[in-house]
Amino acid sequence: QLQLVESGGGSVPAGGSLTLSCAPSTYTSSTRRMAWFRQPPGKEREGIASINIRAGVAGYAGSVKGRFTISQDNAKNTMYLQMNSLQPEDTAMYYCAASGFRGWTLDPADYVYWGQGTQVTVSS
Repeated sequence: QLQLVESGGGSVPAGGSLTLSCAPSTYTSSTRRMAWFRQPPGKEREGIASINIRAGVAGYAGSVKGRFTISQDNAKNTMYLQMNSLQPEDTAMYYCAASGFRGWTLDPADYVYWGQGTQVTVSS
């Protein structure tokens, strides 16, 4: 059973930065892709960044492209989300997730394992 634990959330002013971590992301033989999702209060969960952990190829939703960077440290079995130029609309609970899909997907239904989430709050 893969267990994911997020950390690094907090409160920052607009324009600030945060780095989220997802560990221990012990990769199983079936894990192919990891991703970050977020869910603002009262809204649906949104996929924002995904990475193929074997190829190291990443992709982003338009809402965060150019501001957020997903990365992985295989030696530490840890995935990161560097978030820059944060805005109040980035306020949400942030989750990491794992999937057996090789191809690009930000559909929550394609992800099997989920962390408990870490809160990010951006003040104006």
